[in-house]
Amino acid sequence: MCGLGGELRLDGSPADTAAVARMSPALRPRGPDSEGSWAAGSLALVHHRLQIIDLSPAGSQPMVDDELRLVTVFNGCIYNHRELRAELESHGYQFRSHSDTEVIGKAYHRWGERCVEHFLGMFAFAVHEMDTHRLVLARDRLGIKPLYLAETAGRLRFASTLPALLAAGDVDTTVDPVALHHYLSWHAVVPAPRTILAGVRKLPAATVRTIEPDGTHHDWTYWDPTATRPRPDEARAAWSAHDWRDAVLAGLRTAVERRMVADVGVGVLLSGGLDSSLIVALLAEGGQRDLATFSIGFGDAGGESGNEFEFSDLVAREFGTEHHRIHIEDSRLLAGLDGAVAAMSEPMVSHDCVAFYLLSQDVSPHVKVVQTGQGADEVFAGYDWYPPLAAVPRDQVAPAYSRVFFDRDHDQIAALVSPQWLAAGDPSGSFARAHLDAPGADTALDAALRLDTRVMLVDDPVKRLDTMAMAFGLEARVPFLDHELVELAMRCPPELKLAGGGKGVLKAAARGLVPDTVIDRPKGYFPVPGVRHLDGPVLDRVRDALLAPAARDRGLFRPDVVRELLREPNARRTTIGGNVAWQIGLLELWLQRMGV
Repeated sequence: MCGLGGELRLDGSPADTAAVARMSPALRPRGPDSEGSWAAGSLALVHHRLQIIDLSPAGSQPMVDDELRLVTVFNGCIYNHRELRAELESHGYQFRSHSDTEVIGKAYHRWGERCVEHFLGMFAFAVHEMDTHRLVLARDRLGIKPLYLAETAGRLRFASTLPALLAAGDVDTTVDPVALHHYLSWHAVVPAPRTILAGVRKLPAATVRTIEPDGTHHDWTYWDPTATRPRPDEARAAWSAHDWRDAVLAGLRTAVERRMVADVGVGVLLSGGLDSSLIVALLAEGGQRDLATFSIGFGDAGGESGNEFEFSDLVAREFGTEHHRIHIEDSRLLAGLDGAVAAMSEPMVSHDCVAFYLLSQDVSPHVKVVQTGQGADEVFAGYDWYPPLAAVPRDQVAPAYSRVFFDRDHDQIAALVSPQWLAAGDPSGSFARAHLDAPGADTALDAALRLDTRVMLVDDPVKRLDTMAMAFGLEARVPFLDHELVELAMRCPPELKLAGGGKGVLKAAARGLVPDTVIDRPKGYFPVPGVRHLDGPVLDRVRDALLAPAARDRGLFRPDVVRELLREPNARRTTIGGNVAWQIGLLELWLQRMGV
């Protein structure tokens, strides 16, 4: 719901307020309603606010608590802030606002870094102790809200977006070869703490970092759920399929209700698929009236349909929503592509980025907050690469996962990347093996779902949604990533998730609420055929980027491969169907747009 930035000097000198001020334009789209700054000694902060909770000036940030000697900047929403406020008031704390930001500061004073265990929500925040000069940074359990870091000798800068750090200046913008290897392995996913740039890192999800005045710091990972079956002494051990169905429905019902907490209206991005349709159904069941829903469609291309209006219209009629069908003319696609690339904090290859960017542009004049169905496929096993893993022995999950999910293996990366940019060894394979082989997951499928939920989800669909929505000051909430629902799903037997072609337990929960036509339809995707099938002006953009002097000077990719891809830009696909020319072209488009 906001954008934050700051600089902490670790060498005793005053913070560079001019550098922090340069972050401001890059953060403003995330928080167009108001802005503020604060500086004292070694720390300077800037904040841009999107007013969602407590619309009055009392909720402005940076929020200074002179009594507790704390300064807080925050991005996100604490859904249980009212309950926490009442608990803190019972301990003698007094409040001057109704803001969840003030709850964070007082919760930190009460519980220290363990305050995050009390929060239900999505968040990235910084709390500064004015007397000790300690700085605490934290990020929510699923990494829904971002926090980027740029550290040099004697200085740490942090911001909600990577472009804000670039605007502040003095960042090592060399491409990180290990991050490039990850990008080419996992459809542009670069797991934390890395980014594609060597001089920028990101705070991992579910992490609290406490930084002392001398520059030393320690990280605490406060959430690490297991993907194991209930123990024999747990009540869930005796649950039937119906029990799991009922528990999932109850958990989702709670998650959706929590995400209606706002002092402004809340809408829904309705794709017409099961996930967003179930959110609409639960809101209708709960008595929500005049719910605003939004669907997007594009022109057909390459023999592929560009919309799913048939299903979103059906759901809108079923539940009587105030529905907005948004058709994107071909003439807007190129501008949408350019805008999406400019908004990206990291290069994101999914064509969904353009769709979410254009959708957010058209939705933001109507509402400030939306719920979406993002995350359900990773949490409840909705993708087609999960069923092949069901029969894989637990100790063979890493090679099996790589075969069905990796874009390419190390040898194929070596054939694409110029030798000077090839990372030593096989860092992507090593990362996947370490994560998949770690204890705490009973089966191969459990291990794969854990990896996708804890890593891939954070740095692909979640980041994609947050970045594109916040480019227009639109807050997107994701009930399927309620951490209590995720914990429940991770304990659920894999066969219940795989039933019915995937997401079986979720489909069972939806029966009787969502029309069967929607539940039983083939799985759809957010279609942007004009990007999936490169042609016309979009292909020209990709060609220009790959042949630009900056690309030639950088020399990331072998020239002969680039020429081959440009001759037949739609011929080569990755394991899961991604366009290879688009993948490498998007990276160059982003690097050049960032001035790298």
